[in-house]
Amino acid sequence: MNFVPHTDSERKDMLAKIGISSTEELFKDIPNRVRLERELDLPPGLDEFSLRKEVTSLSQENAHIDEYVSFLGAGAYEHFRPAVIDHLLLRSEFYTAYTPYQPEISQGTLQAIFEFQTGICELTGMDVANASMYDGASAMAEAIIMATTQTRKNKVLISSTVHPEYREVVKTYAWGRGIEILESPYKEGLTDLESLATNLSENIGAVVIQNPNFFGGIEDVKKIVELAQGYKAMVIVCVDPISLGVLEAPGKLGVDIVIGEGQSLGIPLSFGGPYLGFIATKEKYVRRLPGRIVGIARDRRGNEGFVLTLQAREQHIRREKASSNICSNQALCALAATIYLSTLGKKGIKEVAEQCLYKTHYAKGVLGEIPGVEIAFPANKTFKEFVVKSKEKINTINKRLFKAGIIGGLDLGKFYKELENHMLICVTETRSKREIDLLKRVWEGEK
Repeated sequence: MNFVPHTDSERKDMLAKIGISSTEELFKDIPNRVRLERELDLPPGLDEFSLRKEVTSLSQENAHIDEYVSFLGAGAYEHFRPAVIDHLLLRSEFYTAYTPYQPEISQGTLQAIFEFQTGICELTGMDVANASMYDGASAMAEAIIMATTQTRKNKVLISSTVHPEYREVVKTYAWGRGIEILESPYKEGLTDLESLATNLSENIGAVVIQNPNFFGGIEDVKKIVELAQGYKAMVIVCVDPISLGVLEAPGKLGVDIVIGEGQSLGIPLSFGGPYLGFIATKEKYVRRLPGRIVGIARDRRGNEGFVLTLQAREQHIRREKASSNICSNQALCALAATIYLSTLGKKGIKEVAEQCLYKTHYAKGVLGEIPGVEIAFPANKTFKEFVVKSKEKINTINKRLFKAGIIGGLDLGKFYKELENHMLICVTETRSKREIDLLKRVWEGEK
């Protein structure tokens, strides 16, 4: 049991036991120039009742999807969450559980992780998945490390249609590993295949794409795989797991590693996290996978049990042999995703994906009728997101929408200079025809 001293006498006794006379001596090695030298600028303490009122007041300053209609996506999406998810997550044996350091007595936790891995494998068409990553961006970076280690080539070609923030995270990871990241341009909202073919060489260890890409466009994954295989480069594809309800599983198209963000699978937006990433690959690359892999084993009596089959992180094995330094797994978020997949099943995932597809198609038609607005890449097949070009400034449009209780789309000019006055619109199954029609009316300036 931890002992916290409450009186001056107790504090003096504790200080005496460690051979000092004052608390100040604990910090004597910290230079004065970096010390605050004043009290923290904090308000006085509050009683419980007053604190609740204060926190509630502060929270009401946020705009959230319970009060606003959202058409903002770009990596974090509003989907319907069955009530059963939170009912199960709030069981104490789940929400207090951490990573299974003693797997032999963590059968429930291990089974939940095993079921998560199984669901991801079935969605992606891959042989094996690991216990969850931090998020989609770090999963992409870890996949690149896997691929360059496997191919022993330190150059990676990544499409500029990959999420811009994912690319920034990748560059951060790659810098410390001496991996060179080369970007391949896009054309009409899709990876430019001619440029990709030109930039490919024997020195490229991996090709990275996103499908559906950041603009919502459906890439020609099969063609990209064929191009990469011609130079013995591995192919990494970042996917939206919901899209796999209608799109072919990447594993069936010859992809080597599939990664993605699992937030769409029953995890609330939560103002940006916590989320979870997933990574799945072919069986022959299993020892390159970072994190943990849960499997089923039999004891000498023939009884089955869940075990940590592989633990390739440096906390479990020698650092020089480790494939990653993932210090935690997103077990609670992974459990939410597992419950979501189990609740909806194959038919349910397909229905959600189809509704996203149909409603996106309807929204494209409706917004395309607005004077001064056009669909940016009209020839592309898209899923859940699409780009519109407007003569009016995006910031002005979004301010008007916000006043009407609508969270507009992403201003793409912040990430792509050439896409000034372009907006990325997201439409999921949670949007209704009435809400899409309302978006059009407010956009046009109707009260």
